[in-house]
Amino acid sequence: MSGTGEVFTTDIPARLDRLPFSRFHWLVVIALGITWILDGLEVTLVGSLSPAIAGVDGLNLSAQQVGWTASAYILGAVIGALVFGRLTDKFGRRRLFIVTVLVYLIATVLSGFAWDFWSFLLFRFLTGAGIGGEYGAINSAIDELVPARRRGQVALAINGSFWIGAALGAVGSLVVLDPEVVDPALGWRLAFIIGGLLALVVLFIRRYVPESPRWLLTHGRPDEAEAVVREIEARIERHVALPPMIRPLQTLRFVRRDAPRWSEIVRMLFTHHPRRTALGLVLMATQAFCYNAIFFTYALILTRFYGVAAENVGWFMLPFALGNVSGPLLLGRLFDSLGRKTMIAATYALAGALLCLTGWLFAEGRLTAETQTAAWMVIFFFASAGASAAYLTVGELFPLETRAVTISLFYAVGTLLGGVAGPALFGALIDSGERSQILQGYLLGGVLMLAAAAVTLWLGVRAERKSLEEVAPPLSLAPEDAP
Repeated sequence: MSGTGEVFTTDIPARLDRLPFSRFHWLVVIALGITWILDGLEVTLVGSLSPAIAGVDGLNLSAQQVGWTASAYILGAVIGALVFGRLTDKFGRRRLFIVTVLVYLIATVLSGFAWDFWSFLLFRFLTGAGIGGEYGAINSAIDELVPARRRGQVALAINGSFWIGAALGAVGSLVVLDPEVVDPALGWRLAFIIGGLLALVVLFIRRYVPESPRWLLTHGRPDEAEAVVREIEARIERHVALPPMIRPLQTLRFVRRDAPRWSEIVRMLFTHHPRRTALGLVLMATQAFCYNAIFFTYALILTRFYGVAAENVGWFMLPFALGNVSGPLLLGRLFDSLGRKTMIAATYALAGALLCLTGWLFAEGRLTAETQTAAWMVIFFFASAGASAAYLTVGELFPLETRAVTISLFYAVGTLLGGVAGPALFGALIDSGERSQILQGYLLGGVLMLAAAAVTLWLGVRAERKSLEEVAPPLSLAPEDAP
């Protein structure tokens, strides 16, 4: 380990965890959590608007070109996550969650001004890079600023808010695609421009979110960390009293050191924490496979097998989104009380078993468009909570100095392993026109979720209501204090 070797003592982590949940924490939730709403809005809008974008009043794209733009968005998100995740650990949470939302804002607005396939492809790639970069910066800041006793509930609610954006996108598509309301040649462009301008509000709110004191500590800046925490405490005390000091707060000793190199990050993942690495990869890849496979082919199932008109798909997306939002909101508390291991295993197992059952009912022709949608609502009530907990897991099980880059790495690998393969496989199965073939895809997704539940029972870590430093000691912790 390299660095200056200077040691300092602090009680800042304990002070952050003892704070009552307050207006300050709501500010953090709103300012940072809205990222997932924007992501859901982006994905749903593009899916709903693709016929208009590809049409003669749009960019006159082929089906293959539409597919390439979707792939460019995913590729941009993966690369953006890796690049910005590393920069977040190096330069700070606050600086990067400002930069990434700026990238998203500019690229989304430019998408509305695209003039041909190649310009649209580039702007979608850059939009994805901005959103992908947000994952590491935002999840890191939220984990490090929210008190330990509420970390699970808050993280799940925020990650589940993707589906609020999806619902907004579904409703928005019904408006901008209505020729009586908006000119077909302008509707899809207006949707992108408005979506980008919404990010201006986000940018304004984020100005009031401070740098993570924990990040400042691990970068040898205790005086700045102390100033930030005192300001947070003062802001909270204007509205509510701080908890009484029954016993002295735990102190930790940190040593000033350089940022970890890639070789050190690799050793940390595969030598020091191989079980946690395996758990994170399994959770992220399996949820990415199921979500992307079903979400990106949902409209095809409705139109081809149930005869739903393309312009009415948005109405079926709303209850699907409702189930996805409700799961994390209603089950989130249990991840902090019953525990991560129990709840992650339960939600993955229930989602997997119900997915297999629904697949069988679909293959037997026993479902209608309405009952199929109701089944998805129930399945993804549990799957959404489990998937949100996957992001929480990879965010809290590794040292502070590597938090953003590890979140980004797991997101990138999970997306490439599950997110890319899922839609391609299900698309091919749907093209076969055989319900029995599609059943094989549903059974595969269900078995993968059940396997992830089993892996969680084997490798899961009880991180509920524990400080981040207790769950994963920082690399910069003084050797005498390290376990």
